[in-house]
Amino acid sequence: MKKIIFALLLMLAVDQVQAQEEGKFRVGLEAGYTIPDGGGGVLLAIEPKYNIADNMNIGIRFESAAMAKNVGPLEASLTASTSFAGTFDYYFNSGSSSFAPFFGAGVGYNSLGSVGFDAGTFGEDDILVLDEAGIDVDSKFGGLVRAGFEAGKFRLAATYNLIGKTELGEGLEIKNSYLGISLGFYLGGGKWKK
Repeated sequence: MKKIIFALLLMLAVDQVQAQEEGKFRVGLEAGYTIPDGGGGVLLAIEPKYNIADNMNIGIRFESAAMAKNVGPLEASLTASTSFAGTFDYYFNSGSSSFAPFFGAGVGYNSLGSVGFDAGTFGEDDILVLDEAGIDVDSKFGGLVRAGFEAGKFRLAATYNLIGKTELGEGLEIKNSYLGISLGFYLGGGKWKK
């Protein structure tokens, strides 16, 4: 991980900045894989953006993720969450006209789905017995950080969604943050300048 961060910082310092066309509007569509604590799932996202400069844009990301994850010693059944976030991306160009690494961040609201369990026992002293039970999870404000690259109209990104934990009592908690790896494409936005 340290090597990846170092490589990104090195690219920032060395690369000549070239970018997309200022004042253009674009819409990104993405699909990918989610990696929560002890599980996995899928994500779909749509993100309208406006290019505020040749190498920067702002947008609103709408993402839906369906995933299974661990809650203490048990694996929860599939749950879905939806997020709405304001985003900002900064682009670096590696010298070609269509390849552009980027780094971005965002802040928004996460509507977390209820977490269900198969029949089972929770804890060492049989404190909580679950029989196809469901636990409602409160919605939370959160953030995201992401990095990746665009090649032409295609985009590959790794996004870490920072969402606070949900406390269930008895020392049990649900970790709501997750990593998403996605592949997508853009409609509109102009062409990358040479």
